Parts: sequence; structure tokens; C-alpha cells
Amino acid sequence: MTVAPLSEGAGYGVVVGLGLAFAVGMILITYLLKRYQHDVITSEEFSTAGRTVKTGLIASAVVSSWTWAATLLQSSGVAYRYGVSGPFWYASGATVQIILFATIAIELKKRAPEAHTFLEVIRARYGPAGHVVYMIFGLATNILVTAMLLTGGSAVVTSLTGMNTVAACFLLPVGVIVYTLFGGIKATFLTDYIHTVIILVIILIFAFATYANSDVLGSPGKVYDILVSISKEYPVSGNAEGSYLTMRSKEGAIFFVINIVGNFGTVFLDNGYWNKAIAASPASALPGYVLGGVAWFAIPWLCATTMGLACLALESHPSFPTYPNRMPSADVSAGLVLPNAAVALLGKGELIAVSSVGTYDIYRTYINPKASGKQLIMVSHSLVILYGFVMAGFSVGLYYAGVSMGYLYLLMGVIISSAVLPATLTLMWSKQNLLAATLSPVLGLACSLTAWLVTTSKKNNGVINVDTSGQNDPMLAGNVVALLSPLLFVPVLTLIKPDNYDWQSMKRIKRVMEEGSNVDGEPAEINNGESAEAQRSATHDDYATLLRASRIARGLTVFMTLALLVLWPMPMYGSGYIFSKKFFSGWVVVGVIWIFLALLIVGIYPLIEGRHALLHTFKGIIADVTGKRREIVLSGAAVDRPALFGSAEVVIESKENEDSDKMA
Repeated sequence: MTVAPLSEGAGYGVVVGLGLAFAVGMILITYLLKRYQHDVITSEEFSTAGRTVKTGLIASAVVSSWTWAATLLQSSGVAYRYGVSGPFWYASGATVQIILFATIAIELKKRAPEAHTFLEVIRARYGPAGHVVYMIFGLATNILVTAMLLTGGSAVVTSLTGMNTVAACFLLPVGVIVYTLFGGIKATFLTDYIHTVIILVIILIFAFATYANSDVLGSPGKVYDILVSISKEYPVSGNAEGSYLTMRSKEGAIFFVINIVGNFGTVFLDNGYWNKAIAASPASALPGYVLGGVAWFAIPWLCATTMGLACLALESHPSFPTYPNRMPSADVSAGLVLPNAAVALLGKGELIAVSSVGTYDIYRTYINPKASGKQLIMVSHSLVILYGFVMAGFSVGLYYAGVSMGYLYLLMGVIISSAVLPATLTLMWSKQNLLAATLSPVLGLACSLTAWLVTTSKKNNGVINVDTSGQNDPMLAGNVVALLSPLLFVPVLTLIKPDNYDWQSMKRIKRVMEEGSNVDGEPAEINNGESAEAQRSATHDDYATLLRASRIARGLTVFMTLALLVLWPMPMYGSGYIFSKKFFSGWVVVGVIWIFLALLIVGIYPLIEGRHALLHTFKGIIADVTGKRREIVLSGAAVDRPALFGSAEVVIESKENEDSDKMA
């Protein structure tokens, strides 16, 4: 049995202490936004952040949302299994969906500018029947993603500290629940930013430790030499010449297809991504998603090229946790490649997604259609807590059943991807009818499950269990059938009676009209002071912006898809090229440069965009500390208040605020 490198107490300290410290930090930031940015927490703000989030924060939120347990753990695992091809197949096969989603995000904001969730859009077009079908697929997506986060996270914590896995499953969500309750999606945007910067810095530390500072490794050339030696001792079946240093990998290519299919479902059916599109200002949606996708590519590519290959190179060193044995396949599937490599080297958003679905798509639609903003906030909070702990229990069940993060990652597309095409066509094709929209996902799921289990049985002499059903071939069959079967079902069912939808019912979705509360808990009327004519003019300008963005998005989508899926990898795959030492060194250097560019996009750019609001907040804090804020309040002077999430506003602070300032 492998001895954990850290104490069990360290595990509890990290999971509980760090989680709560993060929560306290986010609660403080939410308070500062209320006090100095005059934010009002209503059900609209909780779920949509006022629909004014800027490009930099959208990009960092996209990167953070897509940088979950699988990004770091699963990508390192495929690098360990298949060599240099694994990180690229993972990164390219999961970046394309973000670029494609930019096009769909523009269509959502154009066709349903006041929607809170994608499921509201489904209901506006197809009524309760379509709404219920996609609600089930959407919740299944959230459940699978959260289960992967908890199974992967708990496995890593247990491996590193010996902490009880059941305790880790229940304690990991606590900090996230706390800060989400206080701040809603705006808190998650700020958390996403901090989380993204931390991840990028950690990856750079890993890269420099592996390729520059390590006494055992210390350079790309040293890693290359060890990989050449390992390729001779443990050749990879299906790779060109059995090498870890080639893009031609049969099993890697199978994973590539599974990865593409599964991640289509994860992006297009996860309400968290729709929430971010809804929260973006019209001008920020396209550049936010494109920049986020480009920045994200570097994370799994460099992280896995570093930690997956370092794990291979360090297995024969006494510092490796499983030395002198190689890592068991179960540990690789559980996501332990990265933490094991880290030991030898160095010695979040689903809650809001589910609460939005529960609040606007279940409670407000079927239980209390006249619900006030305060009632919706209460339901959102209740669902955040309920979902967090239900998923902790579900993850414990998966642990005892022997289902790992890697298994769930491969299974994901089989379960959910049959809804991708009809969901996309809801916004893109006026002819798709109710029958096609509601039946094709269900029929596709039935076909994908059949293909998955029949292939498992055929390949394993009738034996179906976790081990046999988790193999690449059965998962490939199930994933491909899930994504492609609606290509048959949708046209056939639509031909029965084509729709001629005019998009107007989507535009009739309205915001919740309500009162909110300010920092001192007093009612604050939601009124931006604009005339109806001014609002109509702004809406027209937004629509023109979205039309331009839509044309650009479609061109970018085609270019990026071809570049990442065909032009870059396929010539290298077809030629069976084995990397030379110089080529491998260049490959690593490009990854490091790309991660620095990602840090500029999602770390520095949001600070530049929000510099005026940050300066305003800092001045407000100084004024409070020195007692000068009271003088400003008493004067009733106009104060120019730059907004962190939206455009600059001018507010009048009058003597009416004096009492609340005294209370503060």
C-alpha cells in the first residue's frame, strides 16, 4: 500500500480551511461590490449578474469553468497512456466546443435577450413537453460534471493525505456553497478569475520544475531521453513504433473522438455556460468566449505535456509514490497521474447552474408563476444547499461502486450528447418541430445505450461490468451514436409537419420586476432611470452589435475548427512522425509561451478593463477608513461611479444614506 506523502490532518486543513478561507474572501468581495459599486442582490443579479459582464471576466470565467478536475487529471492520464498525442487530443477536442458555443451564445442573446436559462428558451418555443425533456438532459449534465469534480477531487486528496474519501466528498462542496449563497453568479465570476490565475501560476511552476529546475529531470532534452528509453521498455500498443513521442496513436485517436462528442454535451447542455453567455454584455459575448477558448487550450496541453510525461519519466525514480512498480491502471483512471508526478517533482459554477434551472424552470414555471424576486432568491439558496449535499452522497455511492472520474468522463457523451443537435437547432433552425425536438434526444439516448452495451458484450464474451464497459471501443460506439443519431431522427420527424417559427415567443421572456436590497439591508428600487425610448434605442444598438458578432463568430468557428482538428494534427498523425529532441523541445517552448499569453488574456486583461472600478472601490475604502466618506454623503454631490461589471454610472449620494453609513 502506498503511503500518503502528507498527513490526514493536512487533508482536512486544505479541504475545510482553504475552502472556507476562499468563501470568506468571496463574501468580502460581494460586500465591497454592494457598498462601493452599489450592487443590489436581486434574483436577476443572483442568476445573470445584470447581463453586463465584460470581455476579460467572461474569458476568465470560460477558462475557469472548463478547467475542472478532468482538465488537469484526465489530460495528464491520457498523456501517461498515449504520450505526447494525449495532451493535444484532449486540448483540441475540448477547445472547439467553446469556439462553436460562441456562435450559439450570440444567437441566444439575439433571439432571447431577457432569458435567465437556456431551458426558458426551450419552453418559450416548444412548451412544457420540450421543457421537461431538456431539463432532464441539462440536470443529467450538471450531475455528471459535479460527480466528476467530487470523485476526482476526493481521489486526489485521499492519495496525497490519506483523508477519508467519504469525508472529502462531503466537505469539498462546503466552501463553494457558502460563497455562492452570498454572491450568486457574480461571486462565481470573481472566483473564476482568482481560480484561473492560481491554476495558470501552478502550471508554470510545474513546467519550470520539470523542464528547468528538477535535479532528476531539469530539461526537455532529459525528459526526451527518458521517454525514448521507456518506449523501448514499455512500447505503447497502437502508437507508431510503440513510441510515446508521436502523434500517431490508435487509442489516442479513439479517445480524441470520445472527447469531442462528450464535451459537446458538457458545453451545450450545461446551464452554467448559458448563464455566462446571458451574463455577458452584448459586445463581450463573442470576444469573451473566443479569447477564453484560445487561452484554455494551453492549460491541458502544457499541464499534461508536463505532468503526464514527468510521471512516465519519474516512475523509475525512488521518489515516485509507487516505486519500483508502475502506476496501476485504476489509479490512472482515478486521476492520480498528476498528484503522483507532483509528489515526485516537488516533494466550481455547477451550483449556480442547477439553482437557476430549479428556480426559473421548475419553481417559477410549475409551482409559483407569480413568485417575487425574494421568493426566487430563497428557492435559489435552498437548491444550492440541497444540490451540493445530494451530489456529495451520490459521489460516495460512485466511490463504493468503483466508478472513477475517468469512467464518468468517457460515459458522459453516451448519456447526454443526443440532445446537442436538437438543442442547437432550437436557436438556429425555424423548421424543427416539437416532435423532432422532444423525441430525437430520447431516441438517440436509447440508441447510444444500446450501442455501448452491445459493443461491451460483443468485445468481452458477454461480460458487462465497470471494467469492460469502460473500455475505449464500447465508449466510442456509444458516444458516436449519441451525437450522430439525431442527424437521422430530426429531419425525419420534422418532415412530418415542419414548423415555421417566428422567434417572437423567445423575445417575450421578461426579467423579474422586483425590489432588491442594498448593503445595509434596506429596500432598493430597481430603476435605471432610462426612458422607454432610450431603452428601445439601446436594444436596437445591442441587436446590431449581435448581428455583426454573429457573422464574425461563424467565420471564426470554421477557421478554428479546421485549424485545431485538421490542419495542425492530421499531417503529423498521417505521417507517423516521431519527435526529434529539437522538435520536442520546441513543442514544450510553444506550450510555455502559450500559457503566458493565456495569463495575459485572463489574468491581466480583466484588471485593465476594470481598472476604473477597482480604483473607485479602493478610494471608497480609503475614504471609509479616514472618515471622509461621510463628508461626501452629507454634501449630496454627484459621484461618478465606474462599474466593475458594466458601464460607468453616475449616482447621487444624498443625506438619506447617512443612517446606513452610520450603521456600516
